[in-house]
Amino acid sequence: MKIHLSAIAGTAMASLAGLLRERGHTITGSDQDIYPPMSTQLEELGIPVRSPYAADNVPADADLVVIGNALSRGNPEVEVVLDRKQRMSSMPALLAEEIIRGHTSLVIAGTHGKTTTTSMLAYLLEEAGLDPSFLIGGVPVDFARSYRLGKGRHFVVEGDEYDCAFFDKRPKFIHYLPDVAVIGNLEYDHADIYPDLAAVQTAFVRLLQVIPRRGLLVAGIESAPLVAILPRALCRVETFALGTDADWRGDEVGPHPDGGWRFRLRAEGRDLGEYRLQLAGEHNVRNAIAAIAVAREAGVDPEKSREILPRFRGVKRRLEVKGRARGVVVYDDFAHHPTAVRETLHALRTGAPAKGRLVAVFEPRSYTSRTRVFQDDFARAFQGADAVIVAAAHLPGKVPEGERLSETDLVAAIAGHGQDARFIARVDEIVAHLARELREGDRVVILSNGGFGGIHGKLLAALGASAPVSR
Repeated sequence: MKIHLSAIAGTAMASLAGLLRERGHTITGSDQDIYPPMSTQLEELGIPVRSPYAADNVPADADLVVIGNALSRGNPEVEVVLDRKQRMSSMPALLAEEIIRGHTSLVIAGTHGKTTTTSMLAYLLEEAGLDPSFLIGGVPVDFARSYRLGKGRHFVVEGDEYDCAFFDKRPKFIHYLPDVAVIGNLEYDHADIYPDLAAVQTAFVRLLQVIPRRGLLVAGIESAPLVAILPRALCRVETFALGTDADWRGDEVGPHPDGGWRFRLRAEGRDLGEYRLQLAGEHNVRNAIAAIAVAREAGVDPEKSREILPRFRGVKRRLEVKGRARGVVVYDDFAHHPTAVRETLHALRTGAPAKGRLVAVFEPRSYTSRTRVFQDDFARAFQGADAVIVAAAHLPGKVPEGERLSETDLVAAIAGHGQDARFIARVDEIVAHLARELREGDRVVILSNGGFGGIHGKLLAALGASAPVSR
């Protein structure tokens, strides 16, 4: 078929484009904001992408148009598809019907940790010789692309609770035909589509309801809102936690003297020994335990996972070292929820010792982070940093004025906890400030779920790096 993807530069959409192309379809795309890593992936695939949105971008002879969930009525590409009565679909619906059906579907869901857990699981299955297919909401370092069409029977997919399209407001993961599902945790998020925590819980109950009785749910029981809905599961349930009674339990968690993190794994009462990770943080230990549990269900013995896991190198934009210059390390991280910010800073604090300061630069970019919903929670989440810079919120006009985050109030609240905090609106001003203030041994972590004006490269250049140095 000839398939056009409107909003192709999103991680999931770009990955779907790659999978469809490998299945022999002709792919075109369009988007408004295009930036790495997905812009790079699309360019490497040779998929033509038009920008900005326009009716003429959509080929009149396209057999199918996939409408991304960022688009709504009024968008010129949506309107021309409706006017022409062209066949249209959402990303998750097409992924399920064209790719997932016929595979054993392993769905990784939860408010936090989905991308890393999905990547870990795909890596465990690959290194164990099972040749899985996958679609991941990020780019794993070990695979270089966010998707793959393997020859094995398993399809590993990141299951997002966000809605599918303007014409399908169900959560994406409802479509993914789960044989095994992970729900790592459950918190309030996505304030633009969910009014409260109860609505988020309802979305995850819908996931429980489409797991067959023969299937398996792997659940993180340190999350009370998740524990509350577990009685609704009709399939087998295996639990995991750190330092708490669970089917899969991690103990003695902490940094390893030789680098990375370690933990002792106990499964169903048996001590399976010490496991190691290159990645830092308790949150990544939880991710690893979930991946090990699902891998066993797929046929990979936990002892084999223990051998493989230390080789896993992580995911781009998840505490990714973007470069080093003038003795300063610059990290990129996707964190845009208070819990994710707190865990990221905690991982940096408790990992390898550093002699300098930890500086956090935050761009409120997701809808929820641009609202007042988590303003107080963000103030507490940044306590792990020595200094905090809050940038201007991305497109604040998208949020009603009475519900909008106040950057200056957030900075005042952070400063109220005794930290150096300031509001610096524009990227170039942030870079100039940091270039003056940073000293050898300092670490800077850039927190945004978007391109943030290319701040990483600009900062490294201002610090004197000849080129970004990836880890």
